[in-house]
Amino acid sequence: MAIKTVALNNGPYLVTGDLSQLELTDANGNRYDLSGKEKVALCRCGASINKPFCDGQHSKIGFKAAEAAVKAE
Repeated sequence: MAIKTVALNNGPYLVTGDLSQLELTDANGNRYDLSGKEKVALCRCGASINKPFCDGQHSKIGFKAAEAAVKAE
């Protein structure tokens, strides 16, 4: 199954699919263990205490985001 990423309305990036194929690392190259997970929510607002994963802080701080993809010119 392909990996799919969706920007949720005023929320996180929801990543679904075969996450065993996803290599998610921190700035030092340390890999996050996603084994056994079918989806993860990645923080987009910057307020999560559990970065890079979403912990719901976006709803508490009133995060607003542009949702529409912009066509490249």
